[in-house]
Amino acid sequence: MKRIIAISASLAIIATACSKKEKEYDATGTFEATEVTVSAKATGELQTFHVVEGQTLLQGDLAGNIDVTQLRLKKEELATAARQMQANQQQLSANRRATDSKKTDLEKQVAVIKQQIANAKRERQRFTELVNDGAVARKQLDDINYQISVLEKQLTATADQLSATNKSLAQQSAGIDAQISGIDAQKEGISVQSAQLDDQIANASIKSPITGTVLEKYVEQGEFVTAGKPLFKIGDTKNMFIRAYVTSQQLQNIKVGQTVKVFADYGNGKKKEYDGTVAWISNRSEFTPKTILTDDERADLVYAVKISFVNDGFVKIGMYGEVKF
Repeated sequence: MKRIIAISASLAIIATACSKKEKEYDATGTFEATEVTVSAKATGELQTFHVVEGQTLLQGDLAGNIDVTQLRLKKEELATAARQMQANQQQLSANRRATDSKKTDLEKQVAVIKQQIANAKRERQRFTELVNDGAVARKQLDDINYQISVLEKQLTATADQLSATNKSLAQQSAGIDAQISGIDAQKEGISVQSAQLDDQIANASIKSPITGTVLEKYVEQGEFVTAGKPLFKIGDTKNMFIRAYVTSQQLQNIKVGQTVKVFADYGNGKKKEYDGTVAWISNRSEFTPKTILTDDERADLVYAVKISFVNDGFVKIGMYGEVKF
């Protein structure tokens, strides 16, 4: 009887000691990583695709190329059309310069005739005085008057020609300007189309959006893909986080930026410790997920938290982990 009592007392002491032992964690959860599904941005045959599951890619690394032969041919057609338009525009500009030159020549002729008339009138004034004095014959004065009459008629004809030419040249110039403006608009349209083709050609190059590990591969080289088709999934397995759940009572001791301990549980008591930082705390409560154990199992509502940490390669997505605040 005394032996039974002693054993019972020992068990009670052990139970009490165990109940007083500090818990090794405050919350549990699973490890997650930022995952990105890379989809095709262009349609065509997958000419190259060098992606292997488990492969590490740096942000911006080229993972493959989609055939863009037709796009390049279309761009060359646009370039040829742009060159032809540029040549046409240069010819029109040359025509306009020629018409402007013709107008300038007529204006010079008018100016020369006006100057000749002015000189002749000065001579007439001088010879009029000489005729009145009887120094020269009147015929010389009549010749000067005739010369002035001829020059004035020539001036009128040239001025009329200049006016008609100006009107014609104005119409021609307006037509040339309209054609040049039309070509400019076409060139602008070609420039926009060319930029669109450049963007489509650039989208045919498949690049990694983040630095991480290829998690899944959905297509193979040589397949025909369409824009929006998933090609592979990549995850940032270095900068990982654990999503855990805590009760409202625990929230009073937790804040964003707080340094905590993260444990990767490998089973059979084997754990690996990491330094973590509270990166996010949900502002809404939710019902306790069935797979989550909290410090107070009687609580129905918990808050999700994310603790970020730097992975050394041993933690895998979906593994079970623990957090000590």
